[in-house]
Amino acid sequence: MNEELTKVVEAVEEKAEAVVDAADEKAEAAAKKVEASPVTEAAASASLAEESPAAAPAEPVESMDDLKADLEKSYQEYDKKDTRKFVENDSPDAEKWQELKQMQDDKTVVKVKIKEIVKGGAIAFVNDTRAFIPASQISLGYVEKLEDWVGRTLETYIITVDPEKKRLVLSARELLRERRDAERKARMEAYKPGAIVEGVVESLKDYGAFVKLDEGVTGLLHVSQISRQRIKHPSVVLQEGQTVKVKIRDVADGKISLTMRSLEEEAPREEKNDFHYKNSAAVTTGLGDLLKGLKL
Repeated sequence: MNEELTKVVEAVEEKAEAVVDAADEKAEAAAKKVEASPVTEAAASASLAEESPAAAPAEPVESMDDLKADLEKSYQEYDKKDTRKFVENDSPDAEKWQELKQMQDDKTVVKVKIKEIVKGGAIAFVNDTRAFIPASQISLGYVEKLEDWVGRTLETYIITVDPEKKRLVLSARELLRERRDAERKARMEAYKPGAIVEGVVESLKDYGAFVKLDEGVTGLLHVSQISRQRIKHPSVVLQEGQTVKVKIRDVADGKISLTMRSLEEEAPREEKNDFHYKNSAAVTTGLGDLLKGLKL
């Protein structure tokens, strides 16, 4: 409870004490008046009746129960000013779960060490809170033996915070995928339309070939862009693992379109003049040999 809320509560308590003190003072003054009068109790009652024929009703005395509404309002106002959400659960763990929820909202990177393996995943601890990492969230790839991960340290995101069920779930996969996508985006920015690059054929499909240009960067070489000649399947020209030179046609929406056909069309055509030269030389030599034996 902060200083502002403390002041509000103290003010309410002082108001209640003042009301009680006022009531006590009125009762004490009436008692003294009766003691000072020489007349009998009956006469005193008659005298009071004459003096106050229509006495005003006594002012009700307020109690702490009557102030509950004001107190609750004060708590609500305090909660609005606090950065954390209002938590009705006043257990000792409430603040701890609030902090975990805030870490989830902020996408805080949480480094944990895997302590043990259970059915379907692994157990780690965030500070002193037990957390579960599903097997599918330990790595980007498939984890064959979970036991091999005991003792390893992982960087994770908090993906589930459930105070009622005491459930805290972590994911390394989400963080790794986010980083991979960021790196891939940075690499793709280096590839511009019109650039000529080398790549390795990763796989062949009916509609074309996927060519790996860099780690995490793959372009599609459509079957119509493989050769100037019409082919039914990429395997007619290409094979997996082959290194090829390609030209980047387009880069859009995280995809790269490639072409080999364009490089063929742009290649200069060489003229082969030596073919005729060799033939003519051979003819000339043969004619000289024929004339050697002739007498003019």
